[in-house]
Amino acid sequence: MKLSSLSCKRTLRDGQVRKHLSYSSIVTLVLAITAPCLATEWSLTPSMSTKAYYTDNLLLTKLPHDPTYGYWISPGVEFAGKTERLELSGRATLDFVDYYGGASTRFTNVFLPLTMKYRTERDEWGFTGGFTRDNTQMGELLATGLLLRFTQRNLWSLNPTWSRTITENLAFQSTFQFNDASYEDGLRFGLTNHRVLGISAGFLYHVTEKDDVQLAGSYTNFRTTNAPLSLRANYPGATVTITHAFTEELKGTVYGGPRFISTTSQLADGDAHTQSTTWIYGASLTKQFERASIQAILSREIFPSGFGLLLQTDRFGISASYKISEAVTFLLDTSAYVIAGATPQTRGGELPEQRLLYSTPKLSWHFSEWWTAEISYNHRWRDVDHQGDPVMSNTLMFMLTYYPPKLARSE
Repeated sequence: MKLSSLSCKRTLRDGQVRKHLSYSSIVTLVLAITAPCLATEWSLTPSMSTKAYYTDNLLLTKLPHDPTYGYWISPGVEFAGKTERLELSGRATLDFVDYYGGASTRFTNVFLPLTMKYRTERDEWGFTGGFTRDNTQMGELLATGLLLRFTQRNLWSLNPTWSRTITENLAFQSTFQFNDASYEDGLRFGLTNHRVLGISAGFLYHVTEKDDVQLAGSYTNFRTTNAPLSLRANYPGATVTITHAFTEELKGTVYGGPRFISTTSQLADGDAHTQSTTWIYGASLTKQFERASIQAILSREIFPSGFGLLLQTDRFGISASYKISEAVTFLLDTSAYVIAGATPQTRGGELPEQRLLYSTPKLSWHFSEWWTAEISYNHRWRDVDHQGDPVMSNTLMFMLTYYPPKLARSE
């Protein structure tokens, strides 16, 4: 199915987009105006980017298709403010995207992340979150590894935190999580809106200057909000995290713990209940060099999905950067995923195991004080059990960014 078929409901979607953009713009404007008033140090950093885009298989489909090409125009601004106790930073970016060829469509992405910290002598309150409007093959694909149908996703994320220093080496930490995801024409594509509520609390102990140990308990609730046959799941658990600094340039982290998953699935002949235990774990190693850095990550996590279920995602990733010169930097981001369903699908049955390989080398050239050029290549390879041969796509992007003079003040 070509993406041009989405135009039949364009009027309704445009109204929804305008509502989100209006609300998000008001929030951003208020923050941009009040941050300088509250802060003794503040800055505004505007930018304007344009991107040329080409891919031979946008939807990673086995069906006959033509290449897709297009362009992005992305205005944005970053803002930051700081007082003796308060730190505030955020970004407001829009992507105006036009695709032509095999998958012709037009859409707008919105990114409004916000971070705040407020400190007292023994307490720290924090917040991360905001609003994101992107397509399912951007943020959700890279987080879960699962390829969904191509459509726009609206994601609200609110994550307040509180930590309190008990002694010089011991601190209490807590986090609340709220995520709400909705999909444009989702039910037509087999995607369901969902909501996640969670809370975690625990203790962080500084064993030595180089070693930290954290013990935390958590509870998470997941539910679909518009599925014809709903699914609800909750999974309490516990996690132990150990961090060790081998040297100033080499740091490592390992963590792990169980998740006890209970689900209630609405079926045509009644509700079905299941219980299972999944162990999540992870390890990361980061090395800094004089002109380069490299990080390796191995993890198993549980993620919500637009397919109306929880996913178990195993991931191995490597990210690296190398500063070739003062103006030229090479970057690499590569990940391999193995994805399985951690809960049944809302219509019954299990999700077949899937594998995804994602690799993006990028070259960035800061060729003048206010201009940066980037060229990147992306390769994706996807394989699904019992669905024949794997499919792949190749994408080439060129981006040019202009950075006007930064606005800043310090008192």
